[in-house]
Amino acid sequence: MEDELAPAVDRTVDPHRERDLRLVGRARAGDLDAFNELVVHYQDHLVGLAMRITGDVEAAHDAVQEAFIRAYRNLPAFRGDSFRAWLVRIAVNTSTDVLRLRKRRPSEPYPEREDEAWEPPAGASADPEAEAVRRARSRVLSTALGSLSDGQRAAIILYDVEGYDYPEIARITGVSLGTVKSRIHRGRLAMRELLADSMELFRE
Repeated sequence: MEDELAPAVDRTVDPHRERDLRLVGRARAGDLDAFNELVVHYQDHLVGLAMRITGDVEAAHDAVQEAFIRAYRNLPAFRGDSFRAWLVRIAVNTSTDVLRLRKRRPSEPYPEREDEAWEPPAGASADPEAEAVRRARSRVLSTALGSLSDGQRAAIILYDVEGYDYPEIARITGVSLGTVKSRIHRGRLAMRELLADSMELFRE
């Protein structure tokens, strides 16, 4: 009877997590090819994340390159269950570092916001009008995100784009749960104001 009432045990195995842990183990043992496999799996994802944080294609690639260098150097310190979350945390930090460095040495603010080469190409059958709206929407969102503080931008991207929950974002960014909630709340209010004149782009 007790067995019937006992809660079911979730034996679901995440194949991506298992793959990552296997590759991390090999990389720790000196197998560079194993780490290169991890780079292949996550490079595009991290570039997209870094692009949203920095607003700059070149800066995004610099941040991701530095993120992988830091990750490789710190593999012995990896103790988490999710290599992806650990790697995202490093990429958020390197992206923020690159962004702050460029703010101290500005040339032209966010010049690559008009360059959408980092985005996936549209299909051959894409409607030109819909594609123009999508590109305009992307530019408006990127500019609005670029107007937020570093902390607000990272929190909103991690929550609304990456799908992390509040505790995960707190661990990734190294701040308290209350700070995460405040950054997301204030960032959304700021985004709403910044996008007020462009809402037609977001209506289907």
